[in-house]
Amino acid sequence: MLLDDLDSHSLRVVRAIADLGSITRAAESLGYSQPAISQHLRRLEGRIGMPLVARAGRGVRLTEAGRVLARHARAVTTALDAAAGELADLRGLRTGRVRLAGFPSASSSLVPRLLSTMEAEHPGVRITYLEAEPPEAVAAVRGQSADLAITFSYPGDRADPHRESTRGLAVVPLWKDEMLVAIPAGHPLADADRVDLAGLAAASWIGGCPRCRGHLLELADACGFAPRIAYETDNFIAVLRMVAEGVGVALLPALAAGSAGTVPGVALRPTANRDHRTINLVAASGSDAVPAIAATADALLALDGGAWGLSGL
Repeated sequence: MLLDDLDSHSLRVVRAIADLGSITRAAESLGYSQPAISQHLRRLEGRIGMPLVARAGRGVRLTEAGRVLARHARAVTTALDAAAGELADLRGLRTGRVRLAGFPSASSSLVPRLLSTMEAEHPGVRITYLEAEPPEAVAAVRGQSADLAITFSYPGDRADPHRESTRGLAVVPLWKDEMLVAIPAGHPLADADRVDLAGLAAASWIGGCPRCRGHLLELADACGFAPRIAYETDNFIAVLRMVAEGVGVALLPALAAGSAGTVPGVALRPTANRDHRTINLVAASGSDAVPAIAATADALLALDGGAWGLSGL
C-alpha cells in the first residue's frame, strides 16, 4: 500500500463513521449523499485491500483496519484544520511575519512611520527590522534572511553597483532623494540658490559611505576636478558638525540631512544640476503573493515622501 492510497477526504469519511456509527449520519455531517459515501468507502477498501466497515444491526462498525485509520484520522484532520485556520489568518492579515532591512537614514525616517502604519492597520503582522547598507540589505533578500529591503542607488552613475546586485530580484523605485551640498554658513556660496560643485574644487571634502563617496567622485569628475577627500565618516551628524566647524564641505542626500536634524552653522544647498539618488524597494520575485509582505510593501508605497523632502519619480 502506498501513501498515495490515502487522502484527507478518505480520512474524514472514516473519522465521521467512527464518531457517528452510521454511514447515513456520516454522509449528512459531511454534506454528501449516503450512496456517494458508500461508493467512496468501496473504492478506498479496494485501494488498501482490506474492509473498513462491517454491518452491525442497523448500523456499521469499523473493522480493525478501520479503527487504525480512524485513530490516525483524528490527528491528521485536526492538523489539517489547524493549518487551514492559520492560512486563513495569513490571508486575512490577522497574522504573518515580515523581515525588513533598510539603510541608516531610512531607519530614522521612513521605517518608524511604516512600522506605526502597519501596527495601526495590520496589528497581527509582526515586522522585524535590520539596519544595513544597500549591498548587505540586497544580499539579505537574496539569501532569504530578509523579505523586503529599502535601498538607495545612483542610477545616473557610470557604475551603479545596485543595478547588478539586484539582478533577478524585484526592484520598485520609490522616490528621488535630492543631493545637498553642506557648506559652512559663512562660506561665499552659502547664500546661493544652487551650488556648482566646480566652485568647491579647492575645498577639503568629508566623504560618507562608499557608495556616496563614489557618487561624489562621479559628479566632481563631470565638473572637471577630483575632490580632495580629507575625512571619511558614515555618521551624518558628525559630517554636519565637521562642516559647522569649517574643516570641510560635504555632499549629503536630503533624507540623511533631515535625519541628522538642524545643525547651526551649516548651509544646505541643492547642486546646480539638481543631482539625486533613488530610494528603492527590493524584494524576491513573486513575494507579493504573500499577503503580509504585499501589505507592508503597499504601506511603504503609500507613505508621503514629501514629509522627508523626497519627491516622486
